[in-house]
Amino acid sequence: MEKTGQMTQTTNALEEVKKTLPLYFHIPKRRLIYYAISLIIIIPGLISFFIQGLNVGIDYRGGTMLVVPFNQSVTQAGISEAMQSVGLDGTVQLADGDTTVLIRTETLDVEKRTELMAAFEASFGEIDMEGFQEEIVGPSMGEELTRNAVIALIIAMAGMIVYIAIRFQFVFGICGILGIVHDVLVVIGLFSLFQWEINAAFVAAILMIVGYSINNTVVIFDRIRENEPKMKRSDSYADMVDLSLWQTMYRSVNTFATIILALLAIFIFGGDSTKMFSLAMLIGLTSGAYTSIFIASQLLLEAKGLMRKRPPGKGGSLAKA
Repeated sequence: MEKTGQMTQTTNALEEVKKTLPLYFHIPKRRLIYYAISLIIIIPGLISFFIQGLNVGIDYRGGTMLVVPFNQSVTQAGISEAMQSVGLDGTVQLADGDTTVLIRTETLDVEKRTELMAAFEASFGEIDMEGFQEEIVGPSMGEELTRNAVIALIIAMAGMIVYIAIRFQFVFGICGILGIVHDVLVVIGLFSLFQWEINAAFVAAILMIVGYSINNTVVIFDRIRENEPKMKRSDSYADMVDLSLWQTMYRSVNTFATIILALLAIFIFGGDSTKMFSLAMLIGLTSGAYTSIFIASQLLLEAKGLMRKRPPGKGGSLAKA
């Protein structure tokens, strides 16, 4: 009788969700659509990655770093325009009250550097040559950074699997990691497809995306873990997952909206030096929010169905809603 009462509470809770949310729909029932959307995004990106690769910046292909002090304030737009006038492109950062510029661009010979300095002086006046610095950057720095990031990511994923397996079950950990892989593939694939430049900050963005994605997924998994014991043997696992998703939906949406607004501000007003970082974060966190709700939890549903040696439920009496 106690178990029946518990399941009645779960059923009533889902009915209440349906009444209070005009946009309610049974999420697991449409999981094949979510898989298709992910494949439509990931597959072209993977094809592009293997055909044309990534558009890497000087952190990976090598180049020149310049520190150029001016006797007056300058702007990123003005510096970029002066660089473009001599056929150069790169990242620009301002410091010291906008009087010092850090530039990363392609490897410069003496003639090209002289031409660039002349363009700067024509636009902003005399350069303080006492503080001028030039450094040649080799591709090994970016390669080492990427190698260390990959090692850190593998260790982190292994630790996540162990943690989730202890707190939940091993299958929860595997589904969570698959969600992370999904998000990483989305970001890398889109950057390859549109040939957006990748620099050292991109690696940091990937690691931050991994952290956000697994955190949001664990919150949903925790609610599934709480609701799972309330089920009777004949009840639909899909309905229980659906209830858990809607019970955590406000938290997921509010967290996503708060972070996205901040990232949009950085992307729009942050300048060239932070644009690709914030773009990677925008794509990755959007994918992470989508994955935790529509992919990782659905993979868990599929896995639980296989473990029970029968197809996962399409939803009981509530699935038709």
